[in-house]
Amino acid sequence: MTRGSDEPGAGVGTRRPLVPSGSRYGETVIRGLLFLCAALSVVITMGIVLSMIGPTISFLGQVPIGEFLTGTTWAPSFATPSFGVLPIVVGTGIILVVSLTVAIPVGLLSAIYLSEYASPKVRRVIKPALEVLEGIPTVAIGLFAFWFLHPLIKNLFPFLGDWRSPFSVGVAGVAVGLLIVPLVASIADDAMRAVPRALREGAYALGSGKLAVSLRVVFPAAISGIVAAIVLAGSRAVGETMVVLIAAGAGNPRLSFDLTEGVQTMTAYIAGRATGDIPVGTLAYDTLFAVGTLLFTATLILNTIAIRFVRRFRELYD
Repeated sequence: MTRGSDEPGAGVGTRRPLVPSGSRYGETVIRGLLFLCAALSVVITMGIVLSMIGPTISFLGQVPIGEFLTGTTWAPSFATPSFGVLPIVVGTGIILVVSLTVAIPVGLLSAIYLSEYASPKVRRVIKPALEVLEGIPTVAIGLFAFWFLHPLIKNLFPFLGDWRSPFSVGVAGVAVGLLIVPLVASIADDAMRAVPRALREGAYALGSGKLAVSLRVVFPAAISGIVAAIVLAGSRAVGETMVVLIAAGAGNPRLSFDLTEGVQTMTAYIAGRATGDIPVGTLAYDTLFAVGTLLFTATLILNTIAIRFVRRFRELYD
């Protein structure tokens, strides 16, 4: 039985299928190069992990993991060493919380303005400026925090503490927050602008104002990209080294929650101790890799949770 020319699907049997022609030599080479580039990141990640596993296992063979994770005294180089990593973990956590407290509201409000309110002329100026700010050397941000932010915040908030130390974990957190604001704003802006215009027009047709459309339509629709921006910024805040080394100090690993005092973070410890003076193979040498592995694991867990969240709430548009 054959179909008439007016029936649905007529001519399907005679239509030439759209399949790629025979493989060309140039395409094969390009495909191979692309595969090598994609595999290179996996190889590098595996190399990083393998380089830290050996010294970390050696360290945990001499220091119980319970003492390492729950101890409250971190003094691996003292005559009577102590390997409780909790003080520098708390210091890193304070930096993360303070920086996100600064970066999330400022970054997201900047993204909403750029996506929904800014004129094309203003956007052409602010957007590239934000992207340039992302590339400022972290040493410059650290010096800015030490010479400008610390005296400014000390004068604005004298009631927070005695401010005797020239270093402050609160100031370091604010500086890291300013550092990651462009990252949050840029990625969140891209996510909001990817929301289909039809959603905005539908909300406007129902009588919604611009603020309502921004907060109740665009923001929820772009939530997966916004979360990805925050997590990426948080990962950078956790791994930031030079800003906290300059603004928060590196020689005071105390378990303290006082924002006006200097503390030591995980990255500051690694940067301060990895100077070549530690004999290779000693316990003090292995502490660098143990702290690095703990930092890597924390960042990996943070990113894994974010990926699951993004996949759970991601919105797909045709």
